[in-house]
Amino acid sequence: MRRLPVYLVLDVSGSMSGEPIEAVRNGMKMLVSTLRSDPYALETAWLSVILFDGSARQATPLTELIAFQIPDIGAGSTTSLGAALKLTGECIEREVEKTTASSKGDWKPLVFLMTDGQPTDDWRKGLAEFRKVRTGMVIACAAGPSADASLLKEITEVVVALDTADSSTIGAFFKWVSASVSTSSKKVDLNKSDADALDELPPPPPQINLV
Repeated sequence: MRRLPVYLVLDVSGSMSGEPIEAVRNGMKMLVSTLRSDPYALETAWLSVILFDGSARQATPLTELIAFQIPDIGAGSTTSLGAALKLTGECIEREVEKTTASSKGDWKPLVFLMTDGQPTDDWRKGLAEFRKVRTGMVIACAAGPSADASLLKEITEVVVALDTADSSTIGAFFKWVSASVSTSSKKVDLNKSDADALDELPPPPPQINLV
């Protein structure tokens, strides 16, 4: 069975403490619950969670939906975006099965990156490492007024922005992520092709602005 790998790369720096980090926890619960009720997602989607603050760590390796456990998510210190990008590339390289002459590998992974502030490390160096791996759609979310959408545009063409980083807007983002994964799961199952463009995903809700 060809898997659809989904990487959630989430900023848990100090500025996310309080309501934003609680909204991320609730958003994760909603996302997993929604996807488990979708037969296409249940069949193909595998999830991984990468968290970054003063460092980056893979809180959950690539795991099938039915066995996925929501990791412990707490707010830390600074914003090591470069370390997160580098680690995401390393995890994709290690976990996503490549197509060979004798077998089809996994579908191209979807990457959802959310950050609420400015990076505090050499993020371009991390981006260079991330670009060495093959991905499908990379969607970056600038959560709140302190996030730099123009910086995220250097990472991916698909950038969305939230006016605020509160429970309502972060909840809307996770709801859209779950709908996007569902749509992509159905596409790979029925059409046998990756979702490669934003117009192949459901339109974002009003709380989410396309940049």
